Amino acid sequence: MMLTKNRVKSWAIIAPHILVSVLLGTNVVHAQGPSDWSKLPSKTVTLFYPGQSSYQWLRSPKHKRANKQVRKGEACVSCHEGEELDIGTVIVSGKKLEPHPQIGKPAIIDLSVKVAYDEKNVYFQFKWKTANPYPGIAHPHWQYDGSQWQPLGWPRLHKKVWQDGQPPIYEDRFSMMIDDGSVPMFAEQGCWLSCHTAMRDMPEVANKQDVKAHSLLGGKLRKKDVRKYLPSSRADKDLSWDQLQSNNMIAQLKEENGFADLMQWRAHRSRPIGMADDGYVLEYRLTDAGKNIFSKNWDKSRNLPKYMFDKSIVGFRSRTLNQIRDLTLPSSLVVDENAIVFDPEVQWEKGEMIPEYFLSRTMAEGSAADNSMVLANWEAGYWTIEWQRKMDTGHPGDDKILKEGKSYTFGFAVHDDNITTRGHHVSFPISVGFGVKAKIEAIKVN
Repeated sequence: MMLTKNRVKSWAIIAPHILVSVLLGTNVVHAQGPSDWSKLPSKTVTLFYPGQSSYQWLRSPKHKRANKQVRKGEACVSCHEGEELDIGTVIVSGKKLEPHPQIGKPAIIDLSVKVAYDEKNVYFQFKWKTANPYPGIAHPHWQYDGSQWQPLGWPRLHKKVWQDGQPPIYEDRFSMMIDDGSVPMFAEQGCWLSCHTAMRDMPEVANKQDVKAHSLLGGKLRKKDVRKYLPSSRADKDLSWDQLQSNNMIAQLKEENGFADLMQWRAHRSRPIGMADDGYVLEYRLTDAGKNIFSKNWDKSRNLPKYMFDKSIVGFRSRTLNQIRDLTLPSSLVVDENAIVFDPEVQWEKGEMIPEYFLSRTMAEGSAADNSMVLANWEAGYWTIEWQRKMDTGHPGDDKILKEGKSYTFGFAVHDDNITTRGHHVSFPISVGFGVKAKIEAIKVN
């Protein structure tokens, strides 16, 4: 992305202690923390393609010779340590657990992980190679069809892509899930505790109308599909999506730290403002208290987008399909930077496109805005992310508070090549220690 003077100024306002180098088509940025990342040890974590391997599948006879061990709480790596490539190869081929195999999808992704910390902050550096020779900064848009605005662009696993031939458009994404020992079996089975057969793109996906009619999911939470949830949040032995514990029980679980911390960096919806969203998983995949860093760019009352690009700043009011991956120009709508209120009086032309979401540092607030220093650069086929977060965010009701002398269980995931939901690559759970022995040992810096 080529930065305007306003763009460079905004970085100084956001974080004056960040060193920013501006190159044509890319931002090279370094967060406060380790002065030389190259001197820190790196751990390569192999992420593999899991397909439709849900919590229920792991405990079913289809998980041959291992389902009984899983039910007893044994760790995934007790049987599968070092088998990521073998597992991923079988699943991406479509021979097992994948009804819609993607041609050319890699079986594994090697993720480089470095972790450091000081008295106040934890610092992560993540690096991985993308499947495409360009970064996945594009995301679904609203497109003008000559009379009204229609959605355009879907992830590869959506039937509009594999069945109807619509263009696959989705952002690259990196996620990490953290537990401090409060979630039973997370250290052994990690994010598989949160993945269930009724979720999106899974084999027994819940009916949209049933979800909307559910008193909690469709009522209180206003959801229309099923996303991640933990076993403790369900009341029946099958952990059915609609059989939730009482509101009092869920509140008690949350108070007792029985949730998994979930943080997600997105190439379109967070990278341009140097942040990442902050959430957790318990009865659903939810955003922390406060206001998130991105919102839907749609005014339901007018049936029109809320914002459009400010032509006086970026030189255009919209994009077209062949422009949304252009690295030399802004691809995301950022409030208070390159966006203005949508003008319906403009003579819009067929094919013009406006992003489906808008971003904002100034609107983000509370616990949801904790990840305010997440800086990313794509170069020579690799994403590199430098991520700074407080050890103690001050929000123990939403976040796992990190302390020296303890280790935590992490799960990592990468969404690559226009994909979302189960189309990601994931890691087995892995321990990260702060001043203690672990698979990944954070280095203390001054």
